[in-house]
Amino acid sequence: MGVSLKISIACVGKIKEKFYKDAISEYEKRLSRYCKLEFLEVADEKTPDGASEALEEQIKEKEARRLLEKIREDAFICTLEIQGKRYSSEEFAGWVEHACINGDSHIQFVIGGSLGLHDSVRKRADMALSFSDMTFPHQLMRVILLEQVYRAFRIINHQPYHK
Repeated sequence: MGVSLKISIACVGKIKEKFYKDAISEYEKRLSRYCKLEFLEVADEKTPDGASEALEEQIKEKEARRLLEKIREDAFICTLEIQGKRYSSEEFAGWVEHACINGDSHIQFVIGGSLGLHDSVRKRADMALSFSDMTFPHQLMRVILLEQVYRAFRIINHQPYHK
């Protein structure tokens, strides 16, 4: 397994903070020997303070339409959701390896905006993945995802990586 695997991350919003950009850049560099990595960013909607549930749903729906335009038919779609399946790092590595062995040459992770994912995106997913019951800023979630993908490749290739 190697660079023939493509990983794309469809996500809402742009990264503004330099420290997130630096971390993402570092993992992009590290991952370049294992896979082709691409980010597919879509615009986020401004959410006013005290927004009603109906308005929040409209915002998620607008972001979902943009995300769905980026989702590829030929990719294995994995959404990041609190309610998703949980893995240890070793189990996640096994899942990545299994996906590659089964011929999934493109894994697409989907990260929603600050309000989460609309049901239309959830329904399109082949799998939902959870990293925690906690809520993380969606910018930080990109860093956490990249770190775990990198760790998975180190595990698959029997290479040391700090714990």
